[in-house]
Amino acid sequence: MKIHLIGIGGIGVSALAQYYLSKGHEVSGSDLAPSEITDFLKEKGVKIIIGNFAKNVEKDLDLVVYSPAVKKGNKELAQAIKHKIKTQSYPEALGGLTRDYYTIAVAGAHGKSTTTSMIALILIEAGLDPTVIVGTKLKEFGDSNFRAGKSRLLVIEACEYDSSFLYYSPQIAVVTNIDKEHLDFFKTFANVKKAFEKFILKLPRPGESGYPGFFIRNADDINAPVIIDHKFQIKDYSLKQAEAKKIKSNLKIPGAHNVSNALAALEVARILAIPDKDTFSALSKFNGTWRRFEILKETKNFTLISDYAHHPNEILATLIATREKYPKKQIWCVFQPHQHQRTFYLFNDFIKTFREVPIDKIILTDIYDVAGREIPTSSRTHDGIGAKIKEVSSKKLAEEVNKKNVSYLPIDEIEVFVKENIKLVDVLVIMGAGDIYKLADKF
Repeated sequence: MKIHLIGIGGIGVSALAQYYLSKGHEVSGSDLAPSEITDFLKEKGVKIIIGNFAKNVEKDLDLVVYSPAVKKGNKELAQAIKHKIKTQSYPEALGGLTRDYYTIAVAGAHGKSTTTSMIALILIEAGLDPTVIVGTKLKEFGDSNFRAGKSRLLVIEACEYDSSFLYYSPQIAVVTNIDKEHLDFFKTFANVKKAFEKFILKLPRPGESGYPGFFIRNADDINAPVIIDHKFQIKDYSLKQAEAKKIKSNLKIPGAHNVSNALAALEVARILAIPDKDTFSALSKFNGTWRRFEILKETKNFTLISDYAHHPNEILATLIATREKYPKKQIWCVFQPHQHQRTFYLFNDFIKTFREVPIDKIILTDIYDVAGREIPTSSRTHDGIGAKIKEVSSKKLAEEVNKKNVSYLPIDEIEVFVKENIKLVDVLVIMGAGDIYKLADKF
């Protein structure tokens, strides 16, 4: 088959491209700008095209897959429809794969990538040889977000944005937690919770797939769904259980949230009859993932950490873990908010978080706009707040936090400021889901 992927530089679409490549298909893809992901795919044998043009879609293509960020007016998508080529969104395409495998799908507002990675590495340690599609890069996968396995096991990260995870058909569904996230799409927290309930109810009933369904639920999460009318099994995990202490002492990555992620992975391993000793062995070797408390440099006097946290609760959990790991160090964090809409909807939560974080200095820089997911200043949302969303800023956020250790600096002044003050810092955390990670390369 000849397959073309629009938005191939995305973390999910790029993994799917590698899956198709591993199956012997001819794969091409386009994106608006080159990146380390597109460079990686090019080295793997994918034909990479920079730019979005109708001519990129040839008549002899068998399938065109497009990123959720791609809108209806996209030139390549329109050309594919004109040529009557089969088109699928990334969630639709991945959903098709989940029906061909025994699928373990990991969902949740926070911890999806880490938990998915932990489960994958446990399965590999146990010799179960899974195929893995995850929203981050792992060193164990050769700095890739994909692993091709030969068994019928598929481990995927299941994102809730745009209700994407409702396309998936898992046998095991893990929900790490439910939080006020992606409100640009869901609008209300009640809608978020309803979507997760629908995802859980995708689990098979007896006789539907030949396998029983399992829901792995975080008993510590106050928003954990209570599903009454179900035929699948529910497995709860909690930081209060006995294994939590052992896991905490074995994990290389800090924080109670990561112990919780590991406990979810433990429950999955037990369902698959993997001995606990193999699970604990795999977890003790886990070095973390790309931009999830990723220690890029560590010397006697200085530590540089890159982290993907962009939700207030993620930020708080990560910086509490940083303080626990470095209790007597001078810790600074440079944070880039991700998306105007998220910053607007969670503005008060951000204020509360930045007033509570137990570190020495926080520098807020300009909000990272997400292509295709921001509201133009002139537009109106369902409640008429489009213009207000565009008015929100990191400068206003810093002013509202109103603490001496929280300040704002424009993105183009951050590098110079940190370099001039680097001798004052023991631990520097570069944080955010946008392009702020590039700043880490400067140090």
